[in-house]
Amino acid sequence: MTITFHLNGEEVTLSDANSSATLLDWLREERGLTGTKEGCNEGDCGACTVMVTDEQGAKPLNACILFLPQLNGKSVRTVEGAAGPDGSLHPVQDAMINHHGSQCGFCTPGFVMSMVTAHKNGAHDFDDQLAGNLCRCTGYAPIIRAAKAAADQPVPDWIASEAPPAATALDNMPTSSDDLAALFAANPEATLVAGATDVGLWVTKGLRNLEHMIFLDRCTDLKQIEISEETVRVGAMVDMNRMRAAIAPLHPSYAEMIRRYASQQVRAAATVGGNIANGSPIGDNPPALIALGATLHLRKGDTRRDLPLEDFFLEYGKQDRQPGEFVEAVSFPRQPDTLRVYKLSKRFDQDISAVLGAFNVTVEDGIVRAARIAFGGMAGIPKRASNVEAALSGQPWTPATIALAQAEFDKDFTPMRDMRASDEYRLDCARNMLQRCFADLAGETVSVLEVGQ
Repeated sequence: MTITFHLNGEEVTLSDANSSATLLDWLREERGLTGTKEGCNEGDCGACTVMVTDEQGAKPLNACILFLPQLNGKSVRTVEGAAGPDGSLHPVQDAMINHHGSQCGFCTPGFVMSMVTAHKNGAHDFDDQLAGNLCRCTGYAPIIRAAKAAADQPVPDWIASEAPPAATALDNMPTSSDDLAALFAANPEATLVAGATDVGLWVTKGLRNLEHMIFLDRCTDLKQIEISEETVRVGAMVDMNRMRAAIAPLHPSYAEMIRRYASQQVRAAATVGGNIANGSPIGDNPPALIALGATLHLRKGDTRRDLPLEDFFLEYGKQDRQPGEFVEAVSFPRQPDTLRVYKLSKRFDQDISAVLGAFNVTVEDGIVRAARIAFGGMAGIPKRASNVEAALSGQPWTPATIALAQAEFDKDFTPMRDMRASDEYRLDCARNMLQRCFADLAGETVSVLEVGQ
């Protein structure tokens, strides 16, 4: 296949691009741009961060799980291209030198490119912007000082003027959901690639040979978010950063979970549809959507069908999706904000949940009128706590009712024991999350981040 993109300001055309080749390997092995480092090779550490610019703006992305065809019609900047054509340093690079921000050096290029992207976007929440650059070996405080020092400096011309080239037409890169439906129906064995934050690991860690891949990035109609007075509908290709921005005014607790869900690099790539379709039992997004009463919209060729999101997950590793069928969108009713989402993980930011609980409890005149509660990490699939819901519904919203409902968790879940948590610990945490929801809806402080504010 032939793809076209900009690399550090120069147009590149690859006439024999390997669909499953990663940008990281190509940069280092084919172009000799070794400033971009290989660390974890799974999109976790941020050592390979590059800046990718498309029609939606500049994003920091992990080059290790970014396939070359995903760059078609985009612009890429590596740490070598952060400086100007004449060698002038970017304000971030200059500030890193002046504030002694370098650590051992291996992860520093990734930090620089996350900061360069944040600088271009005018983002000042530096702890969040750098949450996906995990190294803390020495100089994290000086790095934050450098980011703050560079923040008020103008964006250099060679960065500000970044404009992506026209994309090359590719047979395996449809430009609409109609094209995708026809292509996937004809090739149901193909692997659909949205953000590649999961599929990328099939190649880098699983060493799988993906012979036929369909890249969805050009399907712009799948990137739409529609919010009406009755419904919120989110296209399958909406990335998690855009999802967070859209949901924040409606359900702030949900948006805060998305902030912790993953790093900037992963949230900028991972999609709502991909997160649902891969069916992970510890995917953080489905429990929140299930608690909101979400409906999943599927398509195969010209045939569409809808089903409650909770019914899509059948058992571990198995979803109700036919060959050639894909997730088109997910929707849920517009509703008052009674949703609370709690994520428990060993690391606060960008870590896999041990338990995630989503509670959508409506209380009127002291009585529970409705309760939808869903969990991740408690079963082989994202799953509702139906017995807990029944114990709450129609009952007074009191500590006594909470205690009775907590006793029902054993009936709803038989969680597994693994390296993240024991089964007993997961059940205790689920019970405690219900207690936290009770305190939260009463207006009590339930987050350590809010203490002292």
